[in-house]
Amino acid sequence: MKQSYLFIMFCTLMFLVSCKGGDDSIIQEDTKTLSTGTVEGKVFAKNGTKPVGGALVFTIDNKNHVYHTYSNADGTFSLVAPEGNTTLHIQTGNGLNFRTEIPVTVKKNETITVAGKDSKLNQIAKIAYVEGSYDEIETIISNLGYAATQISYHDLKNLNTISQYDIIFLNCGSRNFTQTGTNTPGNDLEVFDNLSTFITNGGSIYSSDWAAAYLVGGNKNVISCGLGAGFINYTQICFSDSGSIGMYNNCSVSNTAMAASIGFNTLDIQYDQPLWEKIQYYDPLFWEVLVEKGNEALMVRTNKYTNKNAPKISVGTSLNNNHMTICHHTPNGNMITLTINQNAWSAHQAHGDNMGSCSGSTNSGNIYYTTFHNHASGNIGKTGPILEYVILNL
Repeated sequence: MKQSYLFIMFCTLMFLVSCKGGDDSIIQEDTKTLSTGTVEGKVFAKNGTKPVGGALVFTIDNKNHVYHTYSNADGTFSLVAPEGNTTLHIQTGNGLNFRTEIPVTVKKNETITVAGKDSKLNQIAKIAYVEGSYDEIETIISNLGYAATQISYHDLKNLNTISQYDIIFLNCGSRNFTQTGTNTPGNDLEVFDNLSTFITNGGSIYSSDWAAAYLVGGNKNVISCGLGAGFINYTQICFSDSGSIGMYNNCSVSNTAMAASIGFNTLDIQYDQPLWEKIQYYDPLFWEVLVEKGNEALMVRTNKYTNKNAPKISVGTSLNNNHMTICHHTPNGNMITLTINQNAWSAHQAHGDNMGSCSGSTNSGNIYYTTFHNHASGNIGKTGPILEYVILNL
């Protein structure tokens, strides 16, 4: 009887061990049964020179278990994975906009190195921007090796035009405001409705400084807090053009993942123009603060925006039609946002994964807002890596 009891206990233990699988990290039990090797390399932007930190690097085995790591601030990574032929996935953000897939053969107890020419992040997204007076996020995009299409303020009035893009960058001081016939974007409900629909259906936007007017309404800029006609309510965020020329010393990168990706958590920010938009208040349940000075938010983002009345439309490039974003649940209780082929969804769902991003309760795109941008002189110091991070993680 005692032997039978011990045998049952042994079988139960073996069942529990096998259920843990090899998901996400080679746990101790798996090292007894799995033959593994190491894949190492360095993630670059498309220009082949800019290292990319914080990129998700992973493989998926034939049981849809995920083995993952992240690139360091210098772009280097080292991943332990089961031996055999597999695909190495490299992604930033949720993986819909920038990703790379590399066939590799993992060899038992050996380390293989991925060539730098193969570990460049490819641009999947279609990117657009509205020209600014001197804020030129498109220059940073181009320097990273990626392409963006210039659109006009008038194009924002055409939902069919903007829906072909995945990301829209709204530069500070957009020149096209005065070409609308209204002179006040705050009265241009068509633009705000289109941006609202675009984001609700998965498109992402970035706006900086005076381009806060795209969010909450206003003229070329937001003069002060008050009722506006933008698509974001003033109770969720409020701006005023009360910033002055000067240096903000000892600012903090408050998001730990972002700090790890760019390699620093403090910086000095030079505001070289007067009347820049200060964030007077924000809803902390709606916005995540990424950079701040004391209790003053300088950079925020959200993926919680949604408009239940917005029409359902297809947004973005057709290259993403067979891919989807999921929230992958690891055995140790962590969650990872990644993009997979739609054909693999049923197996991941069976593991307990969820559709959509792990952060936020909607399938909407991201909204990034920064009080700072690239200076007229082009000397932006440590805000440069931050803006590069924004581009790759929208």
